[in-house]
Parts: sequence; C-alpha cells; structure tokens
Amino acid sequence: MDWNKFDAALFDLDGVLTPTALVHMRAWQEMFGDYLSAHHPAQPPYSDRDYYDYVDGKPRYAGVQSFLESRGIEIPKGTAADSSDELTICGLGNRKNALFEKVLASEGVDAYPGSRQLVEALADRGIAMAVVSSSRNAPSVLEAAGLLEFFPTIVDGIVAGERHLAGKPAPDTFVYAAELVGARPARCVVVEDAVSGVQAGRAGRFGLVVGVDRGAGAQTLNDNGADVVVDDLAELL
Repeated sequence: MDWNKFDAALFDLDGVLTPTALVHMRAWQEMFGDYLSAHHPAQPPYSDRDYYDYVDGKPRYAGVQSFLESRGIEIPKGTAADSSDELTICGLGNRKNALFEKVLASEGVDAYPGSRQLVEALADRGIAMAVVSSSRNAPSVLEAAGLLEFFPTIVDGIVAGERHLAGKPAPDTFVYAAELVGARPARCVVVEDAVSGVQAGRAGRFGLVVGVDRGAGAQTLNDNGADVVVDDLAELL
C-alpha cells in the first residue's frame, strides 16, 4: 500500500473502525424478529443474510424499506417523528435505533486494534481523514471509541439529511467528504465493509476502494466495487 499516491482516506464507521456493526446487527435482528413474529408469522425468520443483502450500509429507513420489499410487505412510510411503536417504515427504523442506543450506552465500544493503528499512522503522515457513515450516531460512537479527535470531518446520516445527499450506494456522501477535506476523489481511498459502500466508492470513481471483509464475503465485495479486500486495516500499513 503506497500512501504517497493518496491525499485522504474516507472511512465508513460501523464494521470498519469499530465493531458496532455487530451491535447494529443485533438491533436489526431484535426489531425485525419481533415485527415478523407479531405481524407476519408465516414469513421466514429474519437472518444475517438479510442484513448483508438489504440493510448493511444503507440509511436506516432505506434499510427497513429494502428488507420489507424483499418480503413483499407494504406499510406506510411515515415520518421521522413517528414513535417506535408505530407500524411505519420510520417507526420501525426508530425502534431499531432505540435498541442500538440502549446497547451502546450499556456496553460501550472499542475500536478495532488494527483500525486504530492505521488511523494513528495516517494522522502521523498528515493524510486527511473523514468518516462517512449512514448512521446518525457516528459522533457518539467515535467518542466512545476514543477516535473522535482524528475525525474533524464527519459526514453522517444527519449531515446527509441536511445537505439532501443521497445515501449509499450513491457516491454523494463520499464525494461531499472529499470536498470537505480538500481532496479530489481520484486521490482518495474509500474504506468500506458493506456492499452498498463499495458500490458507492466505485460509482464515485475514487482512487482506491478497499473492502473490509467482516462477513459480507471477499468475493462479494470485489464483485461490487472493491479494488482490494482485507480482513484487518493493519494490512494497509
């Protein structure tokens, strides 16, 4: 890995810098499991494969809609103000987020050791860095993991909403992050663990798209846009 070819690194958060993807997976499993058993008991159970195929890396409400469409289930969209008890796409998404926040508050989170090593090394080299995450919890997760000081630039779900940026697999959030750090996409490395994220990196014509295999599968990440796939970010040192 020749970092002299690049000016910036744009990181997804959950599953790339921190193992919070596992917390998200648990929250999705509980929310969709309860919903299906209560309202669609004839449906097959929600599975990890559903997470990777329909939910992973997407904005929360888009993930809800994508999964429900895969099962032929139609419910109202609702609004972001819906309570977590409402049977709307937004209501289910808000229920999932409440479950995630409960686990994060009670258990905390640590950065992957290899990810911390890479971030610290890039900071020493003067490589600009940004977090580009569909999550609306990115700052709190980074703070809990002790990484917030390395990322003055965060393009998360809140920023995307305020700027009307399309979520992954569209490249818009990554392109905006590159603009904020003052780097051309061709001189940026995108680091992603989700299929929708590597698709966004390919669509944005970034200089290098790194897939991190945390369960999606190396071949799947390659097929969807990753130039190289690693198991741990320390491999990029």
